[in-house]
Amino acid sequence: METGLVSFAIMVFTGFFAIMNPIANAPIFWGLIGDVEEQYKKAVARKATIAAFLIVLSFVLFGRLIFDLFGISIAAFKITGGYLVFVVGLDMLRSRNKSDYHGKTITPAPQDDIAISPLAIPILAGPGTIVTAMNFSSHSSPVRVVIVIVMFGILTFMTYVMFVYGSKLVDRLGKSMLIVINKLMGLILAIIGTGMAVEGIKLAFHLAK
Repeated sequence: METGLVSFAIMVFTGFFAIMNPIANAPIFWGLIGDVEEQYKKAVARKATIAAFLIVLSFVLFGRLIFDLFGISIAAFKITGGYLVFVVGLDMLRSRNKSDYHGKTITPAPQDDIAISPLAIPILAGPGTIVTAMNFSSHSSPVRVVIVIVMFGILTFMTYVMFVYGSKLVDRLGKSMLIVINKLMGLILAIIGTGMAVEGIKLAFHLAK
């Protein structure tokens, strides 16, 4: 049996949690959906999380095919992807909170539009999430790929729960605690991104020999 699977699973879960951050994304969902019936809120949350899962799953399963199609090397992807994840983490560390979307105040959108965009793309399955998933799954064994899929599935379910039932928890945490959590997740992402880039540089030098 492959060693280090438990530590790998923890690392993958931590990476996904940091970049998706269900606690910080919940207020964004409530701001977008506005005052609607509970049944509709659950439907939008379900559609958004399922769509995000399927989007990331497609990149995890067909990432290598995409690499071959565009002639992208694993080393180049890890370096670039690590940089992008680092930038996302750095942006989270610098920002005051995560109550806005790309610097713009969030206002309720038409109900039929928000589940896929902007909730599924890019809030849940944005470039950072996709890059993180592909970095963890590319050049990995089938067992590790399954772990990546399962961990992301757990995070999407947690996100659904927070979207639908998390208002009381967020209210109890308060704005200051949300900022602390967001900055902690940013630090974790910056570290993970640096690690990805270092792995890519090592792989590039190894291939160049």
